[in-house]
Amino acid sequence: MDVPQARARFQELKEEDGPVDPHELDEIWAALATVRPEDILGEWKGGEFRTGHPLNGTLEKAGWYGKTFTAVHDAKPLICRDAQGELYSDRELGKGEASLWTVEFRGESTATMVYDGQPVLDHFKQVDDTTLMGIMNVKGVPAEGPFFYFFLERVPGSPHGGPSGGEDS
Repeated sequence: MDVPQARARFQELKEEDGPVDPHELDEIWAALATVRPEDILGEWKGGEFRTGHPLNGTLEKAGWYGKTFTAVHDAKPLICRDAQGELYSDRELGKGEASLWTVEFRGESTATMVYDGQPVLDHFKQVDDTTLMGIMNVKGVPAEGPFFYFFLERVPGSPHGGPSGGEDS
């Protein structure tokens, strides 16, 4: 699968109401480009692929909105909506917050969110300039999964990271 095919199929699967085959998501993942932590800074709205993973639906019940990467050492993995509709970082559910690192996953080094209080890694690859594909990796899960697959879309107007900006001092 080449990159244009992967992007097109990703968009189709993102719109699926029914189950999505994780093997097909793995093929898409393999075709996508890696990203650097500095390049994904900003606010992101999230969604999940319904693969039958035990976490499917859990984040929605918690009011999950997305993720915010303020700086490489200031990542908020669980931005949720409260009963009044206000956004907040759910530190209790996430057992703290997180930071961004470059971590090798499936033989490639890519931006990865490392949770502060639990053995969870969210690996990211770039679908396009405003969309990321994510795979949640948890300690104890075999190399073949099952993994939790999700996506992030950059919130319009959100500041963009980049090679010359956004890093911690």
